[in-house]
Amino acid sequence: MRHDGRKPDQLRKISFQRGFTASAGGSVLIRCGSTHVLCTAMIEPGVPDWLKGKGAGWLTAEYAMLPSSTPSRKRRDAGKPDGRSVEIQRLIGRVLRSVVNLTALSENTLWLDCDVLQADGGTRTAAITGAYVALRDAVAAAKKKKLFAGNPITGQVAAVSVGMVGGKAVLDLDYAEDSTAEVDMNVAMLSSGAFVEIQASAERAAFSPQQFSAMLKLASMGIRKLHKLQNSAR
Repeated sequence: MRHDGRKPDQLRKISFQRGFTASAGGSVLIRCGSTHVLCTAMIEPGVPDWLKGKGAGWLTAEYAMLPSSTPSRKRRDAGKPDGRSVEIQRLIGRVLRSVVNLTALSENTLWLDCDVLQADGGTRTAAITGAYVALRDAVAAAKKKKLFAGNPITGQVAAVSVGMVGGKAVLDLDYAEDSTAEVDMNVAMLSSGAFVEIQASAERAAFSPQQFSAMLKLASMGIRKLHKLQNSAR
């Protein structure tokens, strides 16, 4: 048992609250234990200059942590986000673009905004998992308005963290585990079982191929559960 009573292969309690805000085409409040992230998806006409006239759309993401999302106040990203936020929003954009046919978007930009209301580890993976649900709702709303023909969504994706804590592979780390982990890994996977992104770092000790395999197996199992929860989200 872990410090919060979970088994090594057990996710935190996950919930999705769709339609959390009124203005966005898709909005979801995802709760992963004590990590809460608001994910919104909005589609606007137009694309970056380098895409104009090419008949394709674009998907981009922004990520931020609210000042009160952590025990000590986090300064707002005024104008220019910090390096961590830039890295995470690029990750979110890359992962979600893996399940979108940009040509089918026509010359529209799909914005994903992920704001961390409360952080207790796993904010980037929660943002990816929640953003997919928001994306799906935004696309459905846009299709009703006939902003584009067909369905640009080509697959399903979710993400989870895994790590080596106390020499054992564990799934879905909270902050207490993440801050003491020997190895920290984030995995994004499609419903087909194909991997989109794997980020693995030896925080305190190098990890063996056997440990990597054990973590990847846990992540795959956890993400399959997340796919089911995404599909049943209300």
